[in-house]
Amino acid sequence: MKRQVEHAPEALPSQTPPATKILKGEEESKAQPTPVPAARPKETGGKAEIGRQQERMGPARVSDHCRDMSGGCSDFDKEQKLQQEEAEFTSLKASWEKVKFRLRLLEGHSDIVTCVVAVDNLVVSGSRDTTVKVWHVPTATEHKHLGGHTGGVTCLSAPAPEYCKRLAWSLSLSDKERFILSGSADCYVKIWALSIGQCVKSIYTFNAVTALCFVPEKDGYIITGSDGGKVQAWSWHTFENCQSVNAHQEAVTSIQSQGPLVFTGSAEGGMSVWENRCLSRDPLRLLHHWTGQVTGCGGGLGGRLSLSPRGDKVFLAYGRAWLKILHWRTGTTSRLTNHSSITGVADCVHQIGGLLIGSCYDLANGESTLNLFSLPQCRYLATLTWPDAPRILCFAAWTTGSGDHRWVTGGRDLIVWEQLPSSGKQRSDVTVKRDSRLDSCSLESEEDTEDDEETDDYEDDHDSDEGKDNRRDDAEDGGSGSWLRCILQ
Repeated sequence: MKRQVEHAPEALPSQTPPATKILKGEEESKAQPTPVPAARPKETGGKAEIGRQQERMGPARVSDHCRDMSGGCSDFDKEQKLQQEEAEFTSLKASWEKVKFRLRLLEGHSDIVTCVVAVDNLVVSGSRDTTVKVWHVPTATEHKHLGGHTGGVTCLSAPAPEYCKRLAWSLSLSDKERFILSGSADCYVKIWALSIGQCVKSIYTFNAVTALCFVPEKDGYIITGSDGGKVQAWSWHTFENCQSVNAHQEAVTSIQSQGPLVFTGSAEGGMSVWENRCLSRDPLRLLHHWTGQVTGCGGGLGGRLSLSPRGDKVFLAYGRAWLKILHWRTGTTSRLTNHSSITGVADCVHQIGGLLIGSCYDLANGESTLNLFSLPQCRYLATLTWPDAPRILCFAAWTTGSGDHRWVTGGRDLIVWEQLPSSGKQRSDVTVKRDSRLDSCSLESEEDTEDDEETDDYEDDHDSDEGKDNRRDDAEDGGSGSWLRCILQ
């Protein structure tokens, strides 16, 4: 049982490190220099001369003494650092135990919300009802209705502002225009101008689009994944296809970028890491491919792998009671407990700042929660829930200028989370609780596989539990596999 993982770099998907650092394998955690004690002031006068004489007379003895002192200081510094980290974690845990959120329901979609992104003060949602909607967060009202897809909307992505400016100039629009990308089962990727609420470009991909990501490297690239496992790259400059690769055996369910790296995950539980070489043809070069046997996410039919990269690690959610942590360079894995029972399933995983957020839905009792962990240590902080919480299938998060959290969750309902002052009198809509069982078994080594086997055995009976869950609420698809199949219909 390991209580901690090795230090993960602080770079986030939205705040990526320079390309050279990642491609050369320079882990940021190693690149960060260890704090060195400040040098002592130089001695002057007679004391300095005496010091020089002592150095000439007994260099070996002085050297040994310095080594002894250095070792003692190092151990002392390590102890102090551990105490400081523990104090910071205790303070962080206490603050999350007191957190308050106001929840606001965004009503307008007629079917399950499959994807969400945040752009400035706007939330953009895609649904199985074939529509994309834009919401104004401060007023919790529908801002734009974007209709044009003929199949369920499966994925969204927001290009970086500088790339939006380039496209806006070419279309004679304001340089403040923001765009959103949407992918659908109708085989189209559409580019929408948010201020005017119109589709400015449609790209036909010849395959049902199940995952989508904008990569802000050089001229910019759109990376798409299909229901047949194909990964495709498209130029943001010309919107032409640059590359098509049969990368996975089943549907690509998640695509994320980090600097020049692109991560793709698929329904069979496999994950691939690509280098974007920023070429006009075949820009993606495969660096690593890890099968479902390696990631520990295989074994389910038509599953849905959700991933979130952080430096040399990738957090994976695959409809199980735990999150997997894959070291993508070596293929080694750790398992982060996300539910105290095997009846819990994780549908999505997300990072913001030093916070890891995993969704969890209990198939046995229908309880839906969000579990919070500190990064990079992956230590359990708290669990958030609310009455009649629906299953959370997608998640987006950002912070305000004052540092307060704003989240949006999608599934049967689309809900905006607004953090309230903890000292205020306004009552929280969210209940904060702690599961002591997650405290005791948060992070587990992959050396012991008995729990994996127990969970895999449970998957054999998964369909029967799904049936019970579906009878309770037809709008919530009980298993990740059935959710994905419904998306593609």
